[in-house]
Amino acid sequence: MPDQKTRIIDVIESFRPELTQLALDIHAHPELGYEEVQSSGFICDLLEKHGFTVTRGYCDMATSFRADRQGRGPGPRVAFLAEYDALPGCSPDGKGVGHGCGHNLISTCSVAAFLGLTALADQFDGTVSIIGTPAEEGGAGKVHLLDRGAFDDVDFALMMHPSSGGVPGNLVGRGARASTGVIAEFTGRGCHSSAPQNGINALTSCISLFNQIDAMRPTFELSDNINGIITDGGQASNIIPAFASAKFTVRADTMKRCGELVEIMRGCAERAAAMTGATLAFKNGVITAERYPNKPMNQAFKDNMAKLGIEMVWPDPRKQYGSSDIGNVSIKIPAIHDYLSIDDTAAAHTPAYCVASATPYAIDVAIKGGMGLAMTGWDILSDEAFRQEIKAYHDQQIPDFYKNKE
Repeated sequence: MPDQKTRIIDVIESFRPELTQLALDIHAHPELGYEEVQSSGFICDLLEKHGFTVTRGYCDMATSFRADRQGRGPGPRVAFLAEYDALPGCSPDGKGVGHGCGHNLISTCSVAAFLGLTALADQFDGTVSIIGTPAEEGGAGKVHLLDRGAFDDVDFALMMHPSSGGVPGNLVGRGARASTGVIAEFTGRGCHSSAPQNGINALTSCISLFNQIDAMRPTFELSDNINGIITDGGQASNIIPAFASAKFTVRADTMKRCGELVEIMRGCAERAAAMTGATLAFKNGVITAERYPNKPMNQAFKDNMAKLGIEMVWPDPRKQYGSSDIGNVSIKIPAIHDYLSIDDTAAAHTPAYCVASATPYAIDVAIKGGMGLAMTGWDILSDEAFRQEIKAYHDQQIPDFYKNKE
């Protein structure tokens, strides 16, 4: 192993007590997206303690931050991305907010990587950054940061996400689908249920929307996915509902297709409203993009984790996976978002995973993941040929649709 990578491991190991405490502090103070005041504060305080200048409220987002360390000369910028938002209903007892997706470990891993690689600042040309990216869970924080220019000077983005299942869960190069949210609200006219002809049943329109979507499913692509719930269907069975609403999650292989599905749903909702005479309010959220893992970077991370005694595997290409706002970043610049298992059985987005995210084993995995990310960052900064390979792969894998859009 090169001396520089040994140095990275030693430096991160020296921070183990503080990194462990960071993971536990964030875990003990779970906060929802865009509310991560304490969580981002724990990270910023640690970085400032060790001499880094931190921009809090980066890009006018209250719980975002950024810190940089310049190398010996100008060059590319490698950024480690930190997430730290929690989930509702994922506390250990299932009743409150908790880290059911292990974002306390993501942030700990990225802080470890930043501390490890910046220790070699006198040996590389370029810059190492850490960017705090709030509200991954449904808030599309990275998309808003992209729109505000947070990644305009970044050349490579790296992060790790916890998983489960042992070695089969240690995935490199796992993709993700595009996703967005839709809310449909129908306003009618309430009346006594004994005389429904005097009202406009908003719930009838809402149910019609679901039925129309189901009727359209045979025309969808196999990977299209629309799942919805009725969030308001009335308050009493003897009253014709004057208001009804539904919420949907939409997934597809690409942002383009996701947008097409939203327009199909809009048409269904408009017809549902017209059927009863209700009025419609149709809202769709930001689309988080499909992910384009950079295989040269994935392979480097896989090789570096092997040096640390952790075996990683490539994913089953037949499987469909979830969504994340890192996808939007991966369209703009080469990025990796690889997975390390922290538990054999606990499923993500559950109270059990929240418990698993605070175990000594999980924190050790996060710290070792930080070592692997930092070592991969060193590979990038120290090897011009490798950087060109990464960029060439990125250029050929991104669809022309996105390039032309830019």
